[in-house]
Amino acid sequence: MNVNNKSSTRLPPEVNRVLFVRNLPFKITTEEMYEVFGKYGPIRQIRVGNATDTRGTAFVVYEDIYDAKNACEHLQGFNILGRYLIVLYYQQNKVTKKMNIQKKEEEIKEMKARYGVDD
Repeated sequence: MNVNNKSSTRLPPEVNRVLFVRNLPFKITTEEMYEVFGKYGPIRQIRVGNATDTRGTAFVVYEDIYDAKNACEHLQGFNILGRYLIVLYYQQNKVTKKMNIQKKEEEIKEMKARYGVDD
C-alpha cells in the first residue's frame, strides 16, 4: 500500500489552492514571488497587492491543492529580505461575512438617519 497516495489523504477543511500571503517586502516583484512559491508546484496565478491598503500582501493560486498545502507549511515564517512571511489559506466565507456585516451596518445607519433615531 502506498502511504503517499494523495487521493487517500484527508485534508483539513480550510486547506485550498489559494494562499493569502502577508508581511511581504513592499519591493518584491511578481517574478520573485513565482521564484519562491513556484518551488512547490505549478502556479495558476499570483496577485501582489499594490494599493496602499494591500501592499505587502499577495494571493498565490496553485494548480494543485497538495502543492498549496506544501507551500503553506514550508513558507510559513520564511525570511525574505528581513521579513518573515505569514502564509494563510484564503477563506472566502470570512471575507464575505465581513463585507455582509459592513453592509448591514450601513443599512442600519441609513435607517436611523431616515427615521431620526440617535445613537
